[in-house]
Amino acid sequence: MTLNPDLNTPDDLTALPRPADLPAPTTEAQARRRRWIRLGLTGLTGAVTVTLLNETVRRMMPHAPRIEIIGERALSQSLQALDVTPPRGPALYRWTLLGDLLSNSIYFGLVGLGKSGGAWKRGGVLGVAAGVGAVILPEPLGLGRQPGARAPLTPLLTAAWYLAGGLAAAALARRMDSE
Repeated sequence: MTLNPDLNTPDDLTALPRPADLPAPTTEAQARRRRWIRLGLTGLTGAVTVTLLNETVRRMMPHAPRIEIIGERALSQSLQALDVTPPRGPALYRWTLLGDLLSNSIYFGLVGLGKSGGAWKRGGVLGVAAGVGAVILPEPLGLGRQPGARAPLTPLLTAAWYLAGGLAAAALARRMDSE
């Protein structure tokens, strides 16, 4: 390649990058949308992990965590406090499951905030915090104990489900940052 001495530019324009090789320009709105999608997917991953663990293991183990029972009690009491008749039976279960997925998605979405290098730490801390809260808070909040709970297995598994959710969210956050 030779330089045009008058312009100090290459005569051979094939040395310049082609438009297809350049990254697509992003607007601030596109970047913001991508960030929200990333946070939503990260949070949903954590929430689905907790829910799948709870729903699968509770069908196989007699002393498995019963997170859904505590959720049903919380939903019923919240609706009654608002003077709304809570649903019963399968409808209460479905609404509780939906509420758990939504609230846990928002919570575990926090894992995706900040630098990707800290995602594992955020996922672990948020998972442990949620797990400890799920073990300690139901009784003081008037939600009672998990049915069939047997210490130390049930509380440890409860905390483990939330830790797994936090770490799953962290894994996806890291993966999405590397792409």
